[in-house]
Amino acid sequence: MTVSSTVFQNAHVFDGERFLPEPTDIVFTGPTVAAVGPQAGSDPAFANASVIDCTGKTVLPGLIDLHIHSTTSNPGSLQAFTEPFSLQFYESVRNLEATLRAGITSARDAGGADLGTKLAVDSGLIKGPRLRLAISIMSQTGGHADFWQPSGAESPTMGSHPGRPSGIADGVEEVRKVTRRMLRAGADQIKICSTGGVLSPTDDPRHSQFTETEIRVIVEEAEAQGKYVMAHAQGAAGIKNALRMGVRTIEHGIYLDDEAIALFLEKNAYLVPTLAAPEAVIRKAATGQSGLSPLVIAKAHQVIDIHRESIRRAVTAGVRIAMGTDSGVGVHGENLQELALLAGVGMTLEQVLAATTSVAGELITPLGSVGRLAPSYVADAVILNARLDSVEQLATLPTMIDQVWKDGRNQFPV
Repeated sequence: MTVSSTVFQNAHVFDGERFLPEPTDIVFTGPTVAAVGPQAGSDPAFANASVIDCTGKTVLPGLIDLHIHSTTSNPGSLQAFTEPFSLQFYESVRNLEATLRAGITSARDAGGADLGTKLAVDSGLIKGPRLRLAISIMSQTGGHADFWQPSGAESPTMGSHPGRPSGIADGVEEVRKVTRRMLRAGADQIKICSTGGVLSPTDDPRHSQFTETEIRVIVEEAEAQGKYVMAHAQGAAGIKNALRMGVRTIEHGIYLDDEAIALFLEKNAYLVPTLAAPEAVIRKAATGQSGLSPLVIAKAHQVIDIHRESIRRAVTAGVRIAMGTDSGVGVHGENLQELALLAGVGMTLEQVLAATTSVAGELITPLGSVGRLAPSYVADAVILNARLDSVEQLATLPTMIDQVWKDGRNQFPV
């Protein structure tokens, strides 16, 4: 069977780390990048390839979002109490396609999607980015992912079902067992809450959750199966607890201090800022129809400025920043808003693009598969209809997307 090739010719190319000298060709053969370089498409081996003239256009690797919730559309609102349980799965079909249309070809689902969702994408049953799953969010009783409400009711947001076991656990043996349940259910990484959060009604983002001993057991169980742990962590103490115990990525990082920043550097850990998340809460609240409690809205206003300043300090210090949006809190398909926000805290154009390609790719298994335009990598690309060369263009990047390629195929041919 002959495997077809496609040549993207004469492109302005960002390869995942830097912009390459022009003109540059990229060759996809089947689902794999075959060659990248000046005149690479002229090799006789690709004589029968389809050619796409990219003169005046920019080619990026497929983009990566490390923090989405594909089954969630408005967490923390009253909406979850009135909708049928199964609606979330049908909504995820729409949400995942919108995410792919935004140029996101790989994503970590940080809680909500189960193994069936991942397999539906992989088999081509639905369109979406390739997914790496957390399944559920692990939380202590009364923690950020304990959806008990002050009324005594329990929100069905991310409610448990056979493919999504409950993540509530307390004590060493219970967190061990629940971690194993998540891995059994198909988790690619384990998601924990080491602090409170904005959307949870009964806790404070600055307060710590899970003890260091509990966190270490979770990390050990994950690592025993070749996995790692990501932590919702907003307060400095809980961030440091997670980093000291071997958590690989910190999500949000709102209240960083000097010691926390030093720990990131010492542990070579990653920070996934999700700057778009509190902004999304505030925008929804401004409509007057968000369904969010006044306490949640107040917390979003409380954290937004310190969040930006913390990430700015982390960028200046050289912490490894990887892109994630918390989409689900915000609107699915608007993921690229995060890129302009990262630029706003001091990242250069190449740093922002690397954060959502090569750096983020270091957290998508198998390692060395996505996030770069280089031979042997997966044939994912985003074609922009113009030359991208200034950080100011990030604000309008969504309007520049011309084509999205995943696994060597144009996902939305005209």
